[in-house]
Amino acid sequence: MKFLFLGGDLRTVKLIQLLNNSKHEIYIFGMEKMEEELEENIQKLSIDMLNINENMVVIAPIPFTKDGEKLNAPFSSKDINIKEILPLLKNKTLIAGSISEKMQQTFKNYQIQAIDIMENEELAIFNTIATAEGAIDIAISNTEYNIHGRKVLILGFGKVAKTLAYKLASLSVKVTCAARKQADLAWIETLGYKAENINYLDEKLNKYDIIINTVPQIILTKEKLKNVQKNTLIIDLASKPGGVDQEAIKTFDLKYIWALALPGKYAPLSSAMYIKKAIYNILNIDDK
Repeated sequence: MKFLFLGGDLRTVKLIQLLNNSKHEIYIFGMEKMEEELEENIQKLSIDMLNINENMVVIAPIPFTKDGEKLNAPFSSKDINIKEILPLLKNKTLIAGSISEKMQQTFKNYQIQAIDIMENEELAIFNTIATAEGAIDIAISNTEYNIHGRKVLILGFGKVAKTLAYKLASLSVKVTCAARKQADLAWIETLGYKAENINYLDEKLNKYDIIINTVPQIILTKEKLKNVQKNTLIIDLASKPGGVDQEAIKTFDLKYIWALALPGKYAPLSSAMYIKKAIYNILNIDDK
């Protein structure tokens, strides 16, 4: 098959290599800084050469854009304005990730059929592994003590939180998970973790060594953050707007790391393998 890649991070580079090894025809755009790392038979295109035919499967980044204006293309030699490439994608099918509602509407205006690969349940679950391992690495690297026996609070109990709690517990961490739904709180206790209602943390926040947020809405408000100890490490894994009041963090001078896109940073090859599998499932390709 013919695959055209528009921008992307290190996961995309690894995915290109995997698909090239599987004897697919590969075209790339917006990856000038990585061209030397890729095989010679991979065809590099400029904007003037970007002729997208009906037989091409267009693969765009995860996330498609970070600011709503530029393509997520860290290996491009210059910024790529989305408006430049949208007309070229008219009436085409595009596979990308973490596509906002606003961007989906823009695609519809151009008759672009956009498939959000991050809505693939299998891929979303596999991605939690790299996110959890990355978060643990950040926790170990940014504290002066072993995490063994430390009190860690995880905000939320979605896919990432479940994998993270499991891996932390296997390292003898004292894990507490905070959620709203009674069913989630019941599961937290059933799985052997301590449960807290996320709405009633407040002064309880002062007893944790590490707090990890997985909820993409402001959970740690100024009122809540005033209860956090100075030496507590806060790690935010949530996408924008995140789960922490940024100004309050500065006001209280707390240790805070907003850790985004960890699969692409900590496990690009594994992530690429999962993405390849998801793409093959979408396109009904037999992965022999």
